[in-house]
Amino acid sequence: MKLSIHLALRYLRSSDRASFSSFAGKLAIIGLGVGIAALILTAAIYKGFEDTISNKIAGFDGHIRIQDFLGRPIPNNLVGLDSILFDFSLKHPDAQIKSFVQGPAMMRKGLNAEGIILEGLNGKELPAALNKIIVGGNGELSEKTIIIGKRLADAYQLIVGDPFVVFDLSSMTDITGMKRLTQFTIGGIFHSGLVEYDNSMVYTRIEDAQYLLNMNEEISGNIIYLNNTEFQSAAEEIESRLGYPYYTLTWKEKHHTLFKWLAVQKFPILLIFGMIALVAIVNIISALTMIVLEKIRSIGSLQAIGLSRRSIISLFLVKGMIIGLAGSIFGLILALFFGWVQMKYHILSIAEDIYFMDHIPVSFDFSQILIIIIFGTICSLLASLWPTNIASRVKPAEALRYE
Repeated sequence: MKLSIHLALRYLRSSDRASFSSFAGKLAIIGLGVGIAALILTAAIYKGFEDTISNKIAGFDGHIRIQDFLGRPIPNNLVGLDSILFDFSLKHPDAQIKSFVQGPAMMRKGLNAEGIILEGLNGKELPAALNKIIVGGNGELSEKTIIIGKRLADAYQLIVGDPFVVFDLSSMTDITGMKRLTQFTIGGIFHSGLVEYDNSMVYTRIEDAQYLLNMNEEISGNIIYLNNTEFQSAAEEIESRLGYPYYTLTWKEKHHTLFKWLAVQKFPILLIFGMIALVAIVNIISALTMIVLEKIRSIGSLQAIGLSRRSIISLFLVKGMIIGLAGSIFGLILALFFGWVQMKYHILSIAEDIYFMDHIPVSFDFSQILIIIIFGTICSLLASLWPTNIASRVKPAEALRYE
């Protein structure tokens, strides 16, 4: 085996300028590297899109919401529900549980009015996921203070500290003619890149939302924020103890159409870029075949001095594996470099209105990278079988006939 490795490396490092097979071997390594890099970057960009959208949506909707099946208000401090949430918080100490009140409303600034979704949260500030996207002011939930999206703020030329009035839509059709309204002050502005949320979601204290939406001590439900990805099993755990009319809704269930579309796109995208790697595999077959044809006399000489057919086979299999490993490592370095440049400098930008982000995100999954590298190496090994078969059938007498 040591002899096979030595000879394989020697053939690849051949310094003979007239040796086209040596150049073809290096070209095969570069080609495979480009193919592997394309596959790794494609998988990383897909994961980046999925992670970015997931984190943004989970930040707004929470990982799990507990609501009434018919959308009716839930009495605050409901004994059975409070008991379930208390037990859940003991099992999941990192979970953040917030009561919320949500309803449609109308905001007015001067002569301009806009429909909004008003959401009141308990606690002194926004959840950590929403606090991260505050671009003006802060995320504190103080009395008669409101936090709005940047698109909404830009549309009405609002800045932190500006006052505006919010109406409860249901009171505008009240037979008494008494409109419920509150004058709020903008305490913070967030920017997520999700147009639907940046244009319409408005956050305030739960007490102010309860007053404006005429919900007294009632709530719309509870939001649970988790620090791990096991939200589905956590939702099932809670729902198993909930009785009708309450149910759980995860952010992924709420937006299942979007994530189903993303899942459908994954296979064809990877397949298309995988074709680049397959072209590189063909180059490996060509390179090894050229080496066999160019070194046919050397193969004959080796056999003449006693090198076995098995050793010849192992020689070219090792050569194929070396090309595969070298190409895969080169591709990995290439992918990590370009991925790092994109993550740091955001060179490739995209339309935020369409893609919910202003640059192409990159998120490496090292388990995927390992699979791709193993795939590239195995394919290189398989690609070397045909040239190896040719080399193993060389007869010393014919190879050295004219020597």
